[in-house]
Amino acid sequence: METLSRDVDAQDIITLNLTRAVQFCVDIGAHLIADTDVPTPDTMGKVFDGLSSVGIINPDLALRMKKAVGFRNIAVHDYEAINWEIVFAIVRNHITDFEDFAKAVIAWQESTE
Repeated sequence: METLSRDVDAQDIITLNLTRAVQFCVDIGAHLIADTDVPTPDTMGKVFDGLSSVGIINPDLALRMKKAVGFRNIAVHDYEAINWEIVFAIVRNHITDFEDFAKAVIAWQESTE
């Protein structure tokens, strides 16, 4: 954590990649929702609510992904407000949320074939 708090390059690399990961998940989710009867979400976070409502992801994962959107919004709109301890916690404890999202989407896709 101490290294991250001092290394501006690492901060930029991590932030860029986390925001990209969130955006990819939102884009995939919006694409999947477009093929359902769920109304088009008007926020990024609601994409995950929509996915949960049709059973593509579970409610717990939807909540975790909505928190990732919250981080993304801070990173994109208020970079100076980023708390690097939170970023460190995301990388240490929640990076698998993106893998869980991918696995859920793949499992749902396979179940519909």
